[in-house]
Amino acid sequence: MPASPRTARAINDRLALRFLQEEGPLTAGQLKERTGLSRPTVADLVERLTASGLVEVAGESGSQRRGPNAKLYGIVAGRAHLAALDVRTEGVRLVVADLLGSVLARAAVPVEEGEETAAAVERAVALLERTAEEVGAGALHTVGVGAPGLIDPATGELRDSSGLPEWHRRLIAALQERLPARVLVENETNLAALAEQRDGATRDRDTFVLLWLGLGIGAAVVLDGRLRRGASGGTGEVGFLPVPGTGGVPSATDCGGGFHSLAGAAAILALAAEHGLAAPGEPVARAADVVRAAVAAGADAFLDALAARVVLGAAAVVAVLDPGCVVLAGEVGRAGGDLLAERVAARLAAMSPLATEVRAGELGGGAVLRGALLMAREAAQEDVFAP
Repeated sequence: MPASPRTARAINDRLALRFLQEEGPLTAGQLKERTGLSRPTVADLVERLTASGLVEVAGESGSQRRGPNAKLYGIVAGRAHLAALDVRTEGVRLVVADLLGSVLARAAVPVEEGEETAAAVERAVALLERTAEEVGAGALHTVGVGAPGLIDPATGELRDSSGLPEWHRRLIAALQERLPARVLVENETNLAALAEQRDGATRDRDTFVLLWLGLGIGAAVVLDGRLRRGASGGTGEVGFLPVPGTGGVPSATDCGGGFHSLAGAAAILALAAEHGLAAPGEPVARAADVVRAAVAAGADAFLDALAARVVLGAAAVVAVLDPGCVVLAGEVGRAGGDLLAERVAARLAAMSPLATEVRAGELGGGAVLRGALLMAREAAQEDVFAP
């Protein structure tokens, strides 16, 4: 059945908005070329989108061109405002952005170990409200939150996870209560995979596994372009993966004895100490600094030992999923770069018959915040651009 006129208009509008989102301001002629629509149809949709406040004249194309055909049309970025939060054990980092995802402000608030839950939550929420207000984005439309732990796939709620501070869950509830915005929550490693696929190391892949190497260990699984979360939201909890060399096995409440005990930040620092390497700072920063310094100094023995640990987790994932590509992401993965990725790839090729490319993540620890912003932007545009 042919689409009704109303449906056809909605389809054409979304098509034009997609090109404006991806490429920036375009002339009516360029929209005609991109969409394949007739000139009258493009003129009609431009008039309709302008009247609705979604599109505005953003300038003119070319210094020699004048008149209606030279007008550049762009999405009204201020139509809605977004925020993204990266919730870590040690604090919160956040950004406020416009509808196009352009960052307007950044802020961070540390949370000390043992700090009262209510005080930590209040400081984080107040910082977001203040930051949004300072850039004229007081009424946020959508907030994307990346957090460690399990996200219930049915409700989207952050589940109670042992080892994580209570203020994490309380913060999500406070954001939902205090803000008029829609609050979306996703596991931090899953958001990192989204960011690496859109803007980083896997732009050319629709099937891959991202192995997060940071304070803790995690993985994200993308198959045929879709993020896979599992029945309980636990896909990728590889910190609990039983591996040789830990002297024990993990339990339901403690990943000690699992892969985390070999490749988490504390384990990397202990390995570095064995090789006479050291660096100042917090655990994640220290681990990343140690690995970065080892790469710069050509500390082959340490890098070989680290690769021998990382490959145990990578090999287990490859044996089950055969993703064809594993990304070493997070602060440590980025610090190790191509040298660590090459070492892991060589060991993986010797352990598995499945051809697998190993790549270094490009976005480092910033991937979680970037992924949270992408999630918020997509949800907000889906709502704002709806017919």
